[in-house]
Amino acid sequence: MDNSLGKNAHIDRWQKNRQKAFKIVPEDGKTLRYLGKDFHVFPNTFWPYTDSQPLVRALRVKEGDSVLDVGTGSGVIAIFTCYGGASRVLAVDINPAALKSARHNAEAHGFGDIMEVRSSSLFDSVGDERFDVITANLPFRNKEAHDVVARSQWDTDFHTNTRFFEQVGKYLKPDGRIYFAHSNFGAVKEVRKLAKENGYSMRRVASVRADETKEFYAFLIKRSPQAKPV
Repeated sequence: MDNSLGKNAHIDRWQKNRQKAFKIVPEDGKTLRYLGKDFHVFPNTFWPYTDSQPLVRALRVKEGDSVLDVGTGSGVIAIFTCYGGASRVLAVDINPAALKSARHNAEAHGFGDIMEVRSSSLFDSVGDERFDVITANLPFRNKEAHDVVARSQWDTDFHTNTRFFEQVGKYLKPDGRIYFAHSNFGAVKEVRKLAKENGYSMRRVASVRADETKEFYAFLIKRSPQAKPV
């Protein structure tokens, strides 16, 4: 068997099992320990996991920065930007269960007055606001997603990632920066191509290996010097 096919089959099984686990959480949720802090998740919410750890560890938020967290899930990245000193955090997601989890966690960590959680498909409900920092942990793989839980891991026709890079400049301040999560089993080449085509430079700033088959990355993305202002 081709090694890449075997690896893809292994990742498929692992991701499908995780999706099942997300769905069978008790109605009142469950609490998970992540980077030394407790986070609560309700059914159908993507759990805090190693995938976002490189981003959280590489993240640099200046005191008073404004942050937009795209695809917030349980809200972990957004909450760590609050701990980092952000004065305004907007966390968006399309999944109602994720929104419930993120709102719960914002309040539980004492950031209900700093962190707003809003229903939005990418930037659709963001408005005209621009941010110092944009964070994103989007689905890594170009694979058909059959429901909202699968959409946390799979991106049908790579539509979400493509829209992100085409539109993100409208919401980023001129000297703003993007922190972007990805993995060794994801479409990294395609993401690099999207970034370049839309006028951004992309540099890997952190990585964490979860096991012998899975490694997760954080990329720092900025406007290329020659890029035209949006």
